[in-house]
Amino acid sequence: MNVRMLQESTKIFFRDVYDHVVQIVDTIETLREMVSAGLDIYLSSISYRLNAVMKVLTIITTIFMPLTFIVGIYGMNFEHMPELKWEWGYPLVLGVMVVIAVTMLGFFKGKKWI
Repeated sequence: MNVRMLQESTKIFFRDVYDHVVQIVDTIETLREMVSAGLDIYLSSISYRLNAVMKVLTIITTIFMPLTFIVGIYGMNFEHMPELKWEWGYPLVLGVMVVIAVTMLGFFKGKKWI
């Protein structure tokens, strides 16, 4: 370190300041990495919660999809559907829908998805 403007007696102090600046930069870098790791952990926990919510919504959608299909078929205005004139047609369709929903719930609970 050959600087003409500095006296030999002050160079020692500038080396000390330089060492302190290097330590501060290292400390700042360490703290930056810690904050980055904390942010990664936070984003991972948010992602985990979002996945749990999406799993529940997917299960609900999966349960109601076949029920919506059955209701859509029976919501059409056809005259020649055999079960329309049958006295037990409506309760039978409701019973089939309940059986489908309960079966799917049992399947999901068996897989430990809910």
